[in-house]
Amino acid sequence: MQKKLKVVTIGGGSSYTPELIEGFIKRYDELPITEIWLVDIEEGKEKLEIVGNLAKRMVAKANLPITIHLSLNRREALKEADFVTTQIRVGLLDARAKDERIPLKYHVIGQETNGPGGLFKALRTIPVILDIVRDIEELCPNAWLVNFTNPTGILTEAILRHTSFRRVVGLCNVPIHMNMDIAEMLGADISRVHVDFMGLNHMVYGSKVLLDGEDVTDRVIEMMANASDDMTMNNIAAFKWNPYFIKALRLIPCPYHRYYYKTQEMLEQELKDAENEGTRAEVVKKLEDDLFELYKDPNLNIKPPQLEKRGGAYYSDSACRLISSLYNNKGDIQPVNTINNGAIASIPNDSAVEVSAIITKDGPKPITMGDLPVAVRGLVQQIKSFERIAADAGATGDYHTALLAMTINPLVPSDVVAKQILDEMLEAHKEYLPLFSK
Repeated sequence: MQKKLKVVTIGGGSSYTPELIEGFIKRYDELPITEIWLVDIEEGKEKLEIVGNLAKRMVAKANLPITIHLSLNRREALKEADFVTTQIRVGLLDARAKDERIPLKYHVIGQETNGPGGLFKALRTIPVILDIVRDIEELCPNAWLVNFTNPTGILTEAILRHTSFRRVVGLCNVPIHMNMDIAEMLGADISRVHVDFMGLNHMVYGSKVLLDGEDVTDRVIEMMANASDDMTMNNIAAFKWNPYFIKALRLIPCPYHRYYYKTQEMLEQELKDAENEGTRAEVVKKLEDDLFELYKDPNLNIKPPQLEKRGGAYYSDSACRLISSLYNNKGDIQPVNTINNGAIASIPNDSAVEVSAIITKDGPKPITMGDLPVAVRGLVQQIKSFERIAADAGATGDYHTALLAMTINPLVPSDVVAKQILDEMLEAHKEYLPLFSK
């Protein structure tokens, strides 16, 4: 008989939690979880109770012996956990709205995980993630930490650079969306399609596509170049790629690459959206209010389909798939954020990369992809430099390091603008940046 399992989800009051519960329910035969602890902070208590009650109804409907615990005490929940997932938002959606609005005042893209917004989400979150890691090292040192808090690439980098903990995997839904879109484009079931991924979180490229083991990369690139619409996500404007650019690139860009290859169009769209319908954070706030009204329904005992309107759809199911592969030593291939170890030649070995990896009980084993093509190498290396310096700034609270990170980000036009944005955002977020106030 297999060992039964305890999973702890920090940020358990998230609107994504029902998808996580659904993923565990449908994998119960291979992942015999007996305890799921949903943990949140005092400000999230009401949402935790709403989501927690829905989770209990879902488990009851499935008639499975899984106990759902709700807790505001992280340390109590973590004791002897086998897996820990993190889906937190420090400062809640109000902080995200500031991340998006303040840079726009300076005609700089304001986005949750890219540019100044991504930097500040990282600065707020890194100290909290490092605290969680310290608790895991003390209370459940053999647990795997599966992080899908954004920006997951910078957070994975911070853990690798500022702790000795290595049982961490960062997860993003972007490669999953790309894989699904490519399968749909090919008119094939996703089980028949394999994509090699290489790069960084929100800067990942599809480098090869196999259909039933046959290389169809050129065909997919041709289809992308001639498509009437383009692969994107609910939270990213669907500007069509220039077909000549896609053919020349000979790689499949992710939706977030629009911020770097279509900076002006994306900025203009953000300025227009912010004025007319609000920033993405303000739109999401309304979506979340509607979701939580749904979740309150005592007759609801499934994940509602409306959840897929959120930009992070399929995150949670991907986390369940990853946990099952770690637990069962499956040896399947999944795109994850993990330590490079030579998988991508032009990135430091000790850095976090997003890459296809073989998932084993000992963790992800990144597949050797070789060097990044010269056309994208410089951009990816620039973002990796930004991520490393941002990770150091978040862990230390050092102003000069944060200014350096802001200035070298390719979406920030000058050192003068970098300092203006940094100073305004430090003031706006000071409640959640205790290391900087010291």
